[in-house]
Amino acid sequence: MATAYWEDQDRPAKGDGFWSAGHKPTLIAAFLYFDLAFMVWVMLGPLGPDIAASLGLTPAQKGLMVATPTLAGAILRVVNGLLVDRIGPKRSGAISQLIVIAGLFTAWLTGVTSFAGTLALGVVLGFAGASFAIALPLASRWYPPEHQGKAMGIAGMGNSGTVLAALFAPGLAHLFGWNAVLGLACIPLVLVFVAYMLMAKDAPGAPAPKKLAAYLEPLRTVDAWWLMLFYSVTFGGFVGLAASLPIYFTDQFGLTAVMAGYCTAACVFAGSLVRPLGGALADRIGGVKALSIVYLVAAAALAGVSAAHTVGAALATFVVAMLALGTGNGSVFQLVPQRFRAEIGVMTGLVGMAGGIGGFYLSSSLGFAKQFSGSYQSGFLVFAGLCLLAFVALAGVKRRWRRDWEAAKTGVRI
Repeated sequence: MATAYWEDQDRPAKGDGFWSAGHKPTLIAAFLYFDLAFMVWVMLGPLGPDIAASLGLTPAQKGLMVATPTLAGAILRVVNGLLVDRIGPKRSGAISQLIVIAGLFTAWLTGVTSFAGTLALGVVLGFAGASFAIALPLASRWYPPEHQGKAMGIAGMGNSGTVLAALFAPGLAHLFGWNAVLGLACIPLVLVFVAYMLMAKDAPGAPAPKKLAAYLEPLRTVDAWWLMLFYSVTFGGFVGLAASLPIYFTDQFGLTAVMAGYCTAACVFAGSLVRPLGGALADRIGGVKALSIVYLVAAAALAGVSAAHTVGAALATFVVAMLALGTGNGSVFQLVPQRFRAEIGVMTGLVGMAGGIGGFYLSSSLGFAKQFSGSYQSGFLVFAGLCLLAFVALAGVKRRWRRDWEAAKTGVRI
């Protein structure tokens, strides 16, 4: 059997180099699962212009359509976090993948013919977004504290799947119709599912199952709420923009769906590429310092977006914003396992849920801003303000974190 060699292996010793400190097949499997899950999670964004034209949706309805998978994924991340700590990340991931494949295949066979149908499909795609709470602990549990930023960053780089959706979904919709894309997406999903089942392995020494109420125990600590807030801004900004930019570029500048997809792919690729770099940077200089830089740069870029009047200016400022937010995503998840290593499964779910809620807010608020004010400007400015608030909040807690966290006392940079 393909995984038999790993069955008798102990976790590598602390202090090994990164590539020998964990379990590479599991890290690769976590990345592939996360990548394809994110591809389909944001699929309604690149398909949005075609779906909206076909169903006659208003700007507010378009915003809600692309925001629904984000909200559903946020809620389901908590469920998946609980499953990870009870039945293990590998089995949790297998269940989630099968639900998404079955849902997309059914939508392709029956067709989506109404706004309500797009919302129902969005809920199914939420299971793909909830992969975050599975893929990251699947990889993280194999690595010691000094390599958490890199391990979580590489697994989390699966958010590059949003690039695949932006690049290929509009073109395939142009050739075959947008409903056919739902069925075509099942092909790579099935291939990754097979690879995942062969390569992934749960790490030894997983925490013993606890009573259900005990899984929410981290919410009694204020640090959990701070980490959720910080991620709601970084990841919320990233996924909210990834879902909304195809519609923004078509509405604001009159681009075709395919060209809007290319522009979105450029922005999302920038944010995805730097996620592991954000984790590595946080390992080197500390997650707090990295995040402080991130929030200031993101706030400036989002404010610049609100004033952009050409495609080139908008694209350039979006790339800067996504670079900052992607770095921030890796930085937050350098901090999470330092504070909540024993509860990493449920904390990944809770923090990921907060990120999804932030994305839901951004996507839906941009749609409502466009419908009621005729411009996206106010939506971008409000989110820029949230970045500044996060910067101020981080400045308020960093001294206590560095003083009190056990990881900081052992020399890990916070």
